[in-house]
Amino acid sequence: MGVAFYRKYRSLSLDELVGQDHITHALEAALSQDRINHAYLLTGPRGIGKTSIARILAHRINKIEYNGSAAHIDIIEIDAASNRRIDEIRDLRDKVHIAPTSSTYKVYIIDEVHMLTKEAFNALLKTLEEPPAHVVFILATTDIHKLPDTIISRCIRFSLKPISVSDLIKHMRFIAKEEKITISDDALALLAEHGDGSFRDSISLLEQASSSTKTIELRDVESILGVANKDALQQVTDALNIGDAPIVLASLDTLLDSGVHTAVAAKQLAGVLRAQLAAQTDKSKLESVMNLLERLLLIPTMPNQRISLEIALLRYLPGLSKTTIPTASVKNNSSNKSDYDSSSTAISSPVSETIKPALAAEPTVKIKPKPIEENAAQDNIKKEQDAPKVKPDKNTADLWAEVLTVIKNTHNTLYGVARLAHVTLEDDTLKLSFAFPFHQKKINDNHNKQLLRDIASKVADKSITVECIVDTSLKDKAADIPITRSIKSDNPSISAISNIFGDSELLES
Repeated sequence: MGVAFYRKYRSLSLDELVGQDHITHALEAALSQDRINHAYLLTGPRGIGKTSIARILAHRINKIEYNGSAAHIDIIEIDAASNRRIDEIRDLRDKVHIAPTSSTYKVYIIDEVHMLTKEAFNALLKTLEEPPAHVVFILATTDIHKLPDTIISRCIRFSLKPISVSDLIKHMRFIAKEEKITISDDALALLAEHGDGSFRDSISLLEQASSSTKTIELRDVESILGVANKDALQQVTDALNIGDAPIVLASLDTLLDSGVHTAVAAKQLAGVLRAQLAAQTDKSKLESVMNLLERLLLIPTMPNQRISLEIALLRYLPGLSKTTIPTASVKNNSSNKSDYDSSSTAISSPVSETIKPALAAEPTVKIKPKPIEENAAQDNIKKEQDAPKVKPDKNTADLWAEVLTVIKNTHNTLYGVARLAHVTLEDDTLKLSFAFPFHQKKINDNHNKQLLRDIASKVADKSITVECIVDTSLKDKAADIPITRSIKSDNPSISAISNIFGDSELLES
């Protein structure tokens, strides 16, 4: 059985590590002066060399040759993800007092140390603070924020950084040469970009691409990653800049029909638009791009992703940003069926026919004013000048009724909780008061709260924030809220329970 590329080309010495010069130089200086600390902490994203550094450092401390495979009896590796309980740490605490067998130090490497339980951390703390003279701890973690400050403060900390795209390309080109793989520069760049700063992820993608061919082109990598090519993305952005709705939808159809998932396409389009922001000087254009970016980032959370993406792009076009656009070009082919909900209605008329009425100017009607006194006319003119020219806001009841209607049609479970809220609108803050903490917790879930905020902002046609509180004085009113969904009962107890927990949580026996 062959060895995976990321293991085969793992660094075996500090000078082979790429992109972490700030760490390798510090360690080399300390080792050359024989300054050994009792505890080290390596932090950073996945796949950038934490475990490799830990193993190299453990062997250098003991002045043992490291070949990447052979384990040493005095170097003990512990996976905290599967040895996270207090019993394992107590066992370690008992064994640290045993002297090393053939080396100067007994080195414990604890990988993914953030997975330890609170009790396990407490058991480790005393040993980590005052270990025997012959013991060195090397801790590694991707989630430094999950470690207690008491543990962090007792270690020499080294923060590894994501690998740059140029370093990833250089390293993968070396591996490709060693493996006799021919790969284009564009393909390497795309692999490095999707490696997201991780050597392991990038090298694994290279190995996957080379499993079927030794000559890798850009289209091969695009197929493996399931992403759209740059030409297809450029066609969509060009259509947006032209401002032609039918061309926008046609270019989007071409992109999605190539097999690219809607959420991936939205993410790639967001990346292209983000790159254009730096060169944008028109403030109004900048605001439009920012609004589109926000909508694109929400696409993966939408139930009907393709329709949501079409609407997001159409709203970017001049004159349509605040117009309700019925989406078109809904297809019934099997490749895109999952993007549409059964409740969606396909629009049979062409897009141009649905958009033109929205853009058409309303006829101007001239009304002859009645004669008025000169002074009264001046007063009226002054009143018109002083009056704020602001579109009147919806009242709270109407706003909340529309919000609930949207939620009910798309998110039944959330509707079952949201309908139990007592609502007030203060400035631009929608305050939801619940009788029970269960409902507040449900709405305060990041996804639910963001969804509710987006829907309320769209209905109100302005930015709305959502605040949830518990008001125990409302408990007596819980049973008075009418049941508007499927579960109805003449039993007052059933009605009260339904209004406390929401219909979607209740089954009547």
